[in-house]
Amino acid sequence: MNHPKRNGYIAIVIGVFTVALSAIFVKLSHADPSVIAFYRMLFSVVIMAPIFFLYYRREVSKLTRRDWLFSTIAGIFLAFHFILWFESLQYTSVASSTVLVTLQPLFAFVGAYFFFQERFTIKSLLAAVIAIIGSFIISWGDFRISGMALYGDILALIACALITAYLLFGQDVRKRLSIITYTFILYSISTIVLFVYVIVNGDSLGPLPAEEWMYFILLAVLSTLLGHSLFNWSLKWISTTVISMAILFEPVLATILAYTVLGENVQLTQIVGGSIVLGGLALFILDGKKVRGSSGTKQFLKMK
Repeated sequence: MNHPKRNGYIAIVIGVFTVALSAIFVKLSHADPSVIAFYRMLFSVVIMAPIFFLYYRREVSKLTRRDWLFSTIAGIFLAFHFILWFESLQYTSVASSTVLVTLQPLFAFVGAYFFFQERFTIKSLLAAVIAIIGSFIISWGDFRISGMALYGDILALIACALITAYLLFGQDVRKRLSIITYTFILYSISTIVLFVYVIVNGDSLGPLPAEEWMYFILLAVLSTLLGHSLFNWSLKWISTTVISMAILFEPVLATILAYTVLGENVQLTQIVGGSIVLGGLALFILDGKKVRGSSGTKQFLKMK
């Protein structure tokens, strides 16, 4: 007997786990952050290519010049999101970096306020302030440990802002395309941008040890294609709000994995600050009509 809703919840659990692995794979890799980002996107595009060219390539004709412009801008933002987030993991812990990147719904809602005139409620403003206070606690604790850890926190926050900009520029294009066509175009543009960046920056694309290729492929298959595909698939039976709440467990799981796999210690300020951030985000996501279904929650599902 089929249980679609139960299967949806199972998909969410698997999705959270696979997305949480992203930071672990990046930490395990010894390649340059830009190289990791390039191969993650490249392998994602290569895997998607057969499906796109067989079944979806005709959708490209729907794109206008404005769509191509916005898609290109979105692809650039996505590329630099990955570069800066992966770079942040070189300086700060998985716990701090993943929690700070999780602030994406707040950045998305601010962007929606300025670009689409969406309004804040008092509750959402209070929730945002709570989450920001938590991020300050994390950064203050990291600064006490090391100035470089604080630098990593700042990179994670910029990466969070960039992924939000990517989503805001791409959301209008997405309305007219299937998820396969949309992501294939965005990932392809991002791959080209990353390739140019790697060459200009003088980073080495190879040769690399065999385990590095394994991390790149796992990032593409598990963290990029499987993780977020499962979130989008489960939307058929599970509400956006529930999925957004579930994704808040990603930094918690990533921190546990970092402690277990990488031996990273968790500081008290990270526990306290992280708990406050996630609590604030939970209140923000649950803030009724003004947040549910808005770009603040819907776009939370798209990319990490």
